Amino acid sequence: MTAAHSSRADPHRLAAAYLAAKAFVLKSGFAPEIDCQEECCLAQIGEPDFLREGAWVILSSGMRESVIRVKFPELSAAFGHWRSAAWIMRRIGSCRRNALAVFSHAGKVEAIINLARHVHELGINEVLRQVSTQGVTYLRTFSFMGPATAFHFAKNIGLDVVKPDRHLVRITKAVGVDTPWDLCSTIGEVVGEKRSVVDLVIWRYATIQTDYLRIFAAL
Repeated sequence: MTAAHSSRADPHRLAAAYLAAKAFVLKSGFAPEIDCQEECCLAQIGEPDFLREGAWVILSSGMRESVIRVKFPELSAAFGHWRSAAWIMRRIGSCRRNALAVFSHAGKVEAIINLARHVHELGINEVLRQVSTQGVTYLRTFSFMGPATAFHFAKNIGLDVVKPDRHLVRITKAVGVDTPWDLCSTIGEVVGEKRSVVDLVIWRYATIQTDYLRIFAAL
């Protein structure tokens, strides 16, 4: 059964609601964020990208994005702006101290160090090969990568996946689609966009529009 057939909502009406939401997101100044997701591709991910996106998702686990966005520049500086895993491994002590001075969650700071250690030991090429072959299953082996956050990481490094966060789950239920994956697949097939882009647009719309369900629940 296709995603379109698993929904009680008409795919084209779903797509129309999505495009209205996207227009609102674009008008609100988030075009660069959408462009970045559209262009994101695993084949173009380098070691600094992997470390930076992994750290972002680790810190974001259970916290508001707006909080992480404020702290992330200083946190990045504490880790040498993610220049390499080897650079971090040579300076574990100072990286840990400086990071904790910015973000006082020892578990998450240690998780970032362990991520860098893993990349240093295996090499970024092998790490990306594992991501390519195992996908989210591999990413879930890292600390603070749960059922939703691992998809967040995967999406941020170019995999065409959907993060089943609370906003997408609520919208999915409201329109009668089986899963967030089906929701984004159905819309993506109509508008010609990656699932990960559809996911990002809907999530961003939900973060800036308090009554975000209204545009979809009316279907």
